[in-house]
Amino acid sequence: MLLHKKLEGYNLILASASPRRRQLLADCGIEFTLAEKFECDESFPQTMPCSQVAEYISTLKSNAYPNPLGTKDILLTADTVVIAEGKILGKPADREQAVEMLSNLSGRKHTVITGVTIRTATRSHSFSVASNVSFRALTTEEIDYYIDYYIDNYRPFDKAGAYGIQEWIGYVAIEGIEGSFFNVMGLPIQRLYVELDAFIEV
Repeated sequence: MLLHKKLEGYNLILASASPRRRQLLADCGIEFTLAEKFECDESFPQTMPCSQVAEYISTLKSNAYPNPLGTKDILLTADTVVIAEGKILGKPADREQAVEMLSNLSGRKHTVITGVTIRTATRSHSFSVASNVSFRALTTEEIDYYIDYYIDNYRPFDKAGAYGIQEWIGYVAIEGIEGSFFNVMGLPIQRLYVELDAFIEV
């Protein structure tokens, strides 16, 4: 039976402000309701390996959800991090930080990891998916264009690493991807489909 049929009778709640995650779920034919915004302390231990941070924060978000889950509710939370040169690049706070992040990515390979948590009133399951992304070296003119055009028009302040793969900078800078394209967008939809299907079967 197809997953969207199995989900009939369930209420899948997406607790994310990301329009990309909403789009990917909708395009996959998965019906969901959108959770109201809530606060979550996304701090993580500084000694934690970078590869574990996204999954850890997705669990924090799940646990911070303020409403009790009903018997047919399934809560979905996610977090995406960009790792370059062994350091996590979060969401840029301002234009200067966005430019600094892009300059650090230029001409290098980085890793994008999305952690996902699915939870009911009685069970919880988390997983993460990693993709390696190669940026070509950007020219000074391209970085200037990024500053003058991309930041003002695409407002990448809600994106880890200060870029969206599905936007201009992704089109012109990314030479190759090892792994899931959609994971870099913010949700490894194929893996989620499989994991959610197995989660319901239990």
